[in-house]
Amino acid sequence: MASPHDRLRALYAQKPAVLAPMEDVTDVVFRRLCRKHGATVGMTEFVNVEGLLRGCRNARRKLQLAPDDELTAIQIYGSDPARLAEAARFAEAARPLFIDINCGCWVPKIAGRGAGAGWLRDPAAMVAMARMVVSSTSLPVTVKTRIGLGPESHMPIVDLARRLEDAGVAAITVHCRTAQMGHSGAADWSWAARAREVVSIPVLVNGDVRCADDARRALEETGCAGVMIGRRAIEHPWIFREVRALLDRGESVPLPSPAARIALCREHLVANVAQRGEPFGVHCTRRHLAGYLKGLHGAAALRQQLNQCDSLEGCLAILDGALDQAAA
Repeated sequence: MASPHDRLRALYAQKPAVLAPMEDVTDVVFRRLCRKHGATVGMTEFVNVEGLLRGCRNARRKLQLAPDDELTAIQIYGSDPARLAEAARFAEAARPLFIDINCGCWVPKIAGRGAGAGWLRDPAAMVAMARMVVSSTSLPVTVKTRIGLGPESHMPIVDLARRLEDAGVAAITVHCRTAQMGHSGAADWSWAARAREVVSIPVLVNGDVRCADDARRALEETGCAGVMIGRRAIEHPWIFREVRALLDRGESVPLPSPAARIALCREHLVANVAQRGEPFGVHCTRRHLAGYLKGLHGAAALRQQLNQCDSLEGCLAILDGALDQAAA
């Protein structure tokens, strides 16, 4: 049987399209949906190590992997190296594919406390922390980070990638913006290429991968092992099948039909309610509706109806009406 490290290397040799970790988004239901549409690997929501080790219910929920979550990684974040290492040992018991350390979250309440992108203030401390986490678990440990805090004249990512490899990190995902940029401005993929050139471990490129052609160009321009896709997946999880069709077969697939868009809304609603009950399972689907229903006749009015309905039965009836209208 292949070791966890061998499994990860084999997956990254396939030019994977990886679902990025996103808070309140990449739960068990959404990971399953994205894998169905072609995501190679899924990431959990961010797991706060302090909450996890205190027994916080929400942190423990994020750690629960379903039987079909075999190709899922757990992402942890925190500012204390010892607590991160302890959390990695705890997370290992859930049997994820690997453990990822969040060193890229730019949100002030995270980075301002030294977690996430806050680690970029002291690259030496970040490397020492990564080494401690690697030594605490038998699973592969990866790091997702940004190219630096900013400004652009102070980008530590190239030297940092080399030092993280020396610390035993199995792979690196580079979000090609600074922490100061947040989600604004264009991602500069050339930084991922520079990082990839100085290491032998896989590097994934992240940022501004919004369509299959973006994924193809990102891989061609950087030579990276794969792409990680975040915000675009929230509104258009079909991007994973589109990326796979283009990378694997050189094919472009048509955009989803109105019937397919409505079917995905139904599927996601039913699964969310089964997982979380009503009304929360209905409510947490709403963030996806603008993308799922894009291009449908009367989409804005349809979204408004769905956003005002708290029951699964009511939402399904609304979608059935929309499907009848689309077929007319």
